[in-house]
Amino acid sequence: MSALLDMTTLLRQQRHHPLIESRPVSVPLPISELLVSAAAGDGQAWATIVERYQRLLWSVVRGYRLDESAAADVVQTVWLRLVENLSRIREPERLASWLATTARNEALRVSRAQQRQTPTDFEFDLADPALGELDDRLLDDELEVEVMAAFRQLKPEHQHLLRLLTTDPPLDYSTVAELWGRPQGSIGPTKGRCIEQILRIMGRHNELGTATGDQS
Repeated sequence: MSALLDMTTLLRQQRHHPLIESRPVSVPLPISELLVSAAAGDGQAWATIVERYQRLLWSVVRGYRLDESAAADVVQTVWLRLVENLSRIREPERLASWLATTARNEALRVSRAQQRQTPTDFEFDLADPALGELDDRLLDDELEVEVMAAFRQLKPEHQHLLRLLTTDPPLDYSTVAELWGRPQGSIGPTKGRCIEQILRIMGRHNELGTATGDQS
């Protein structure tokens, strides 16, 4: 699934409505077993880990002012850090948080280095690989097209929050708060306001009802 589909998933979680039907959720393999196998040299286990968490890393990195090349370097560096620590991950179930935090720290380091070399008014536009492969021929779901257009009108900090809330695998609220740089208690209300704004932009606010507060 693309990041675009994840945004509609967030709407589905927030409000139940005939226009926003549920999607099946697959059951992932135990990450603890994958880590052990990867540490033992199992290439397929490593490929599965990369496939499962690659989009999470890009979701985190997109929240920082990095060009596409630098962002790709950050993601690659995070994978190298994991290779170095495969046998040291003590809480496999928190691997998503470990990867997200590592990506945040590396992205900040690279971002600061870039800002020292780049005029402060220069804006970067990071293209997510998954979204970069999409075109109008693939966006055949009218709801998804509407959601993406509305999402792009949100403030950057709100886009960043929604990306963190729709990562796959999902991040816990404490990790989201750390990466977002705001109190954990503000996540739910802010998410509600973001969803309400998206619905208003889409012209479906009255149709779907007000999506305020945290209903997760």
